[in-house]
Amino acid sequence: MKDREDLREVQQQLEEHIAQYRSVVVGFSAGVDSSVVAVAANAALGDNALIVTATTETIISEDIELARSIAQTYSLNYREIAYNELEVEGYAQNPTNRCFFCKDALHNNLTKIAEERGGAVILDGTNADDEGDYRPGRDAARNHGVRSPLLELGLDKVTVRGLAKLYSLSNHDKPSAPCLSSRVPYGTAITREILDKIGNAEGRLRDLGFRELRVRHHDDVARLELPQNEFAQAILLADAIDKAVRESGYRYVALDLRGFRSGSLNEVLTQIELPRG
Repeated sequence: MKDREDLREVQQQLEEHIAQYRSVVVGFSAGVDSSVVAVAANAALGDNALIVTATTETIISEDIELARSIAQTYSLNYREIAYNELEVEGYAQNPTNRCFFCKDALHNNLTKIAEERGGAVILDGTNADDEGDYRPGRDAARNHGVRSPLLELGLDKVTVRGLAKLYSLSNHDKPSAPCLSSRVPYGTAITREILDKIGNAEGRLRDLGFRELRVRHHDDVARLELPQNEFAQAILLADAIDKAVRESGYRYVALDLRGFRSGSLNEVLTQIELPRG
């Protein structure tokens, strides 16, 4: 990680990079990446930076509360928008490019807001490490002319977390938390019931002390991904885990012995023909 002096230089570069746009709309999920972009934009542009959180079915309530808390703490020019992602054409069928439909809907909404503000530039929290994964949502971002200041400056996740700590963001060490739909295998239709089951199960596991986790949905089976170094704790809490997940709506609870790994459902993509374009 860069030392504090180096991070201050990066912080200045980031704020100057954003300041060139004069007016921006930031898509804000309360993850560490978009939080850094939001507070940097606020520092650079003040009220000319509008910070927008989409409160859809796939964002957990804790993240909405976190977004509101950060907005209040940093006096952000903050707005929430609400729409139903499950009604977005192509999304609920859960194809391998589901994220394209998700981000396209988000950026359609942000584009309208940007136009209302005289052609503001839309910013997101994509960082340099995101380039290596399968991310069809990036196509939607490019289609809407979204800019990614962290990526453009070559800032990786470690540096972003350092900046978050420099900005005194409470979520500087928050584990990455993609939308709840990412827990559902491609081809399995996404419903509100499934999202509620996943969200409830993960929330109850966090209450048991697990921070980095995924509940992967496989019909009646919840496949739990926890860091391998927490397996011993999971065994000690086996009865409580079983009760929490079953009461969330699952019949069977399984612990994935390979442990936590972000994007594990993408492991099947080599066996699936990906959409073109």
